[in-house]
Amino acid sequence: MELDEIIELTRNCDAVLIPVGTPVYIPAGTMVRLVQRLGGSYTVSVNANLVRIAGKDADALGFEVEQPDLPPAPSEGVVSQEALYGVLRTCFDPEIPVNIVDLGLVYRLEIEPVEGGSRVTIYMTLTAPGCGMGPFIVDDVRQKVVAVPGVREAFVDLVFDPPWDRSMMSDLARLQLGFF
Repeated sequence: MELDEIIELTRNCDAVLIPVGTPVYIPAGTMVRLVQRLGGSYTVSVNANLVRIAGKDADALGFEVEQPDLPPAPSEGVVSQEALYGVLRTCFDPEIPVNIVDLGLVYRLEIEPVEGGSRVTIYMTLTAPGCGMGPFIVDDVRQKVVAVPGVREAFVDLVFDPPWDRSMMSDLARLQLGFF
């Protein structure tokens, strides 16, 4: 299936209204337009509204529920920053087709050894402080990081100082979004 394709939901499905973050219910048989398919979740347009459908509900759209590609377990018990940044590059704002690392939303990553692995703390922000999708993005980050082999605990600290602006995006992100 391609972007902008119209898809009929095969079963009832929970979703989240973008950008406010309100939970919504979409009944089976509803026609939706696929807008974005990134990071294991789906952004669709339904009744002139954008909604995010979680990856666990991919089958409602006719897709297979994908299992994430995880880095190998660390040989010494402490996960690497490289592995974690790789996983963070699979996290997306449902309105923007660029990962949160290249958007400049990840400010800092701390890794501490703990018994049996690592404790990871991610300091990140959002493109706007009042973003209704913030809790969903934060939860996606935490769930993906804690699934990395060797990570025993994962915390996400949402910060707004310094405030995010477009200058924090990578060159690749600016190119993808047409800001050059």
